[in-house]
Amino acid sequence: MAGVLAFLAGPLVAESGAAPAAELAFVKGVLAELQARSFRWDREYCGYIGYTAEGELVASRARRGTADSCLPPWPRRFDPVASYHTHGGYDPGAWSEIPSDIDIVSDAADGIDGYVATPGGRLWYIDGSERMARQICGVGCLPMDADFAPETDITVAESYSYEDLLGILSH
Repeated sequence: MAGVLAFLAGPLVAESGAAPAAELAFVKGVLAELQARSFRWDREYCGYIGYTAEGELVASRARRGTADSCLPPWPRRFDPVASYHTHGGYDPGAWSEIPSDIDIVSDAADGIDGYVATPGGRLWYIDGSERMARQICGVGCLPMDADFAPETDITVAESYSYEDLLGILSH
């Protein structure tokens, strides 16, 4: 946790030459630390992860967004490979357990991938080039909002295309 605490004060640095498994572990640590803040303030928190010129995996400082959006500044000290953000606190009227079509469009437009943490503790991977969202792990994989209740009006799938999300979220 000491590395994550360093993240709160500034960029977090992982081992040099991190592989995709290390990237996933890294982003899980970043998002796990942000979940409590996200629930407490019912706000999204967001940022970017990427590699420095020396090959170190880093995360930008998290930016506090609104209850349903967040726009971090583009990092200047490293080249981002993915965005990350939380979905705030649990709201029974919101579809916060799945990524939004905007989550996919934003990453695709930036030419990167993304990671999304939900109030139920799910972790999603956004493949920007394929315009797909894939659930990495389900309920309780990351810290959960104490108010979380499983969705009763939707079965959360393992993956969604951009078109799938447009259809679901337009109802």
